[in-house]
Amino acid sequence: MKVHPVQVKPQEEPETEPEPEPEPEPENEPEPGAVGWQPEEGTPEAGPRPGGEEPGSGEAAASEPRSPESERETSETSETSGTSGPGVAPRRLRTDCLEAPLSRAFGRLGAAVGDHPWVFPLLPALLTAALATGFRYVGSEEEDLDYTPIWSPAKDERHFVQQHFSTNDSYSFSASRMSAETHFASILVVSNDNSLLDQESFAEVDRLDQEVQTLNVQENGTQVPYTEVCAKHQGLCVPCNPLLYSWQQDRTLDLTRVSFPVHVHAGHIISLLGFFGGNTLGKTPGGNQLLLETKALRLLYYLKTEYSEDNKQSRKWLIHFLNQFKDIKKRLALKKVQVVHFTSLSRQLEFEVTSKTVIPLFHLAYLLVILFAVTSCFRLDCIRNKVLVAILGVSSAVLAVVSSFGLMLLIGVPFVIIVKNSPFLILGVGVDDMFIMISAWQKTSLMDSIRKRMSRVYAHVAVSITITTLTNVLAFYTGIISSFRSIQYFCIYTGTTLLFCYFYSITWFGAVMALDGKREVLCLQWLKKPSQKWSSLKKACCLPFGSIPDEQETDVHPMNVFFRDYFGPFLTHTKTKFFIVLTYILYMTSSIYGCLQVQEGLDLRNLASDDSYITPYFDVEEDYFSDYGPRVMVVVTENVQYWYEDVRQKLEKCMMNFEENKVDKDVTEFWLKTYVQYMKNNSQDPNDKNSFMDNISGFLNTFPNFRYDINISSSNEIISSRGFIQTRDVAYPVKKKLMLQQVRGIAKKCEIPLLVYSHAFIYFDQYGAILENTLHNVMVASAAMFLISLVLIPHPMCALWVTFAIGSVIVGVTGFMAFWKVNLDSISMINLVICIGFSFDFSAHISYAFVSSSEPSANGKAIEALHLLGYPVLQSATSTIIGVCILAAAQAYIFRTFFKVMFLVMVFGAAHGLIFIPVFLTFI
Repeated sequence: MKVHPVQVKPQEEPETEPEPEPEPEPENEPEPGAVGWQPEEGTPEAGPRPGGEEPGSGEAAASEPRSPESERETSETSETSGTSGPGVAPRRLRTDCLEAPLSRAFGRLGAAVGDHPWVFPLLPALLTAALATGFRYVGSEEEDLDYTPIWSPAKDERHFVQQHFSTNDSYSFSASRMSAETHFASILVVSNDNSLLDQESFAEVDRLDQEVQTLNVQENGTQVPYTEVCAKHQGLCVPCNPLLYSWQQDRTLDLTRVSFPVHVHAGHIISLLGFFGGNTLGKTPGGNQLLLETKALRLLYYLKTEYSEDNKQSRKWLIHFLNQFKDIKKRLALKKVQVVHFTSLSRQLEFEVTSKTVIPLFHLAYLLVILFAVTSCFRLDCIRNKVLVAILGVSSAVLAVVSSFGLMLLIGVPFVIIVKNSPFLILGVGVDDMFIMISAWQKTSLMDSIRKRMSRVYAHVAVSITITTLTNVLAFYTGIISSFRSIQYFCIYTGTTLLFCYFYSITWFGAVMALDGKREVLCLQWLKKPSQKWSSLKKACCLPFGSIPDEQETDVHPMNVFFRDYFGPFLTHTKTKFFIVLTYILYMTSSIYGCLQVQEGLDLRNLASDDSYITPYFDVEEDYFSDYGPRVMVVVTENVQYWYEDVRQKLEKCMMNFEENKVDKDVTEFWLKTYVQYMKNNSQDPNDKNSFMDNISGFLNTFPNFRYDINISSSNEIISSRGFIQTRDVAYPVKKKLMLQQVRGIAKKCEIPLLVYSHAFIYFDQYGAILENTLHNVMVASAAMFLISLVLIPHPMCALWVTFAIGSVIVGVTGFMAFWKVNLDSISMINLVICIGFSFDFSAHISYAFVSSSEPSANGKAIEALHLLGYPVLQSATSTIIGVCILAAAQAYIFRTFFKVMFLVMVFGAAHGLIFIPVFLTFI
């Protein structure tokens, strides 16, 4: 989003009025933008006429207000550095140290474009064609890497576990002992009645299980059965559900006498945690809980992933499972139960499908932006009509997207799914330079040569498009410091695309304008002296026909008149101000309340489309399986002397501390406690080092499930070991965040060196990082904008109002996100960073136009600021909203969220620029 360059009327001396300088001859006129250049009286560049009268081109100038830097050049007479006597021009504060050389350089570039309009489109076209080859590297994303914090402690914890504990999923598989998610297929079965604990329901589940286990996958012409790819325990496939397996072995099993969470059957202890949900529990005479009713059960099919060949076969089997599952349901015609499914590949596959659904929307967004550009640039005379120019101007934004994305892919920047939001944003933002340049062109004289007109246009818009581009790009590039790679990648792609937009605006689009200038000359000749000898093509270029325009006339837009004569006076009325102050108080109150209600963290199911099969799966899981959280490893990270009783007591104390915080102590598993009892049963002294170490091998033979929990070195020392605790009541993000903080805090305070780990912690870490990262990124970007406003707009009052507007908009957007059911996650964080750059654009120009105005009253200053900038602000916000509005129709949360937050950013940003700041400034 860019606001058109602003031109503020210079302040006049109350006592004396300098005589206007004689108009220079055109051939001797200094280059526009050069130091000492003064606008001609009556032209768009001229200030107010003597006595404060608006110049004849005032309305036109309002449609193309200059940047704050340009304002300083025309308003420096209002800034004095000393006392000026009567009739002596006041000394001016030089603030054009950046503007003057930049305008001169752009003026020379514009003249070159005007001289060679066919040359300058070639470089963008060739560069785009070359960089577009990078699209062949588009690939899928890695969700662990992109949507979790880079510095996530869980990643370090996972690395430690992988280094110190081995696994064997071909003989001794244990899901809780895996350091990362293994391949699996999961089916949730929900009863149509009150409970699944009856023979008929189990019979249907058994039929479903048999169908799944008979699936074979084709590889190299041979059939690979499920038994070849399944994870095994003691030579057999790990049961998909321990109670179902027991029932399959013994159909007489009494399902009304099942204990929970641990059940004993035929002398074997089986854990039912995570396999049954929606439970109704009762007490048994022995004090254990009886599973009276259960609404849902889980079937888990774990597959081998230890070796690359196993991993490859498992992936193929899972894909085959996904392709066949609908047919399985149809073939079984289940009546007692309903089923939903999910696999370890589902998220990645569904992300790829979701990303493809947004491609057709881009075409529609492109058409909408073209329609908006055509509507804005259409005029009823063939000279001022810029319909074709507008269409080609939108194409420069498309070229920028192709070039930037191709470049990023060529250098290896991952193309994550949220990057696909960027083209919609660029379409809206990228056309703003076009509007600025067209507006500046229409303020030039038809009498001048194309070279001179292009020079004036480039000199006029140089500072505006350069500064607003730099501020927006800087706002995006501050996102690179984020701890989330998905945010880093989005900001790199979008910031780079804005730079390409800037480059293509001054090359590709500038050449388009120069060529259209040649068309204007032809049309003017036609209107002055029509000739039947003209070809149909020449005549078509001059549609629609009209009367011969005044060659010195400038284009007046009705919206500027509206802001000057109607909106501005209405806004500065006393009753209106009172109402606006009350509205702002209500706005801030609601926003602050919303900030306290906003939820943190990204639910990865939201990265899939609304009609994805994974959505009902997660809904069922949340409804029935949320009582228990992940099973957590408690790892002793160093070599400790376990044979000392005080060491064992310290460990026992730490385990008890864990059990007091959202942990089910009935299912805690720790080898040391069992081992000490084992030694005592065998009349061995657990306090003797030699006895302690010598009996471990016999213990592991008796209890093989602990074999992978003790890491013994070649020197017969225990390097590390681990136990397990079962978390519970962590269904919501706040509870997950609190649980994670608590268990890590307990581990840190323990006198024995411990770490805690679960592969779910990779995702839980985002809940603790998202708020901190958001605040950090916002503060850094805001500080950068504040410094830029001080350097480029050296007026302290402007810097303060810019900072105020940025903070106010951010609070408003964050608060209303909660009302619109948008979480504070990596997606919405991106928009808050964007918010800073756009808020700067809206507020900097308005506040500077106010403080630089020559009007004597505060109300007059506000009206003049709105006159100059009201329509550009409205136009910029509208073009951006149009660019992203099509995402509201997307079938995925990630795209709709981008639209929602961008809509809030634009509406609140424009409201501050057009309503709140002008009113508040009148109170100074």
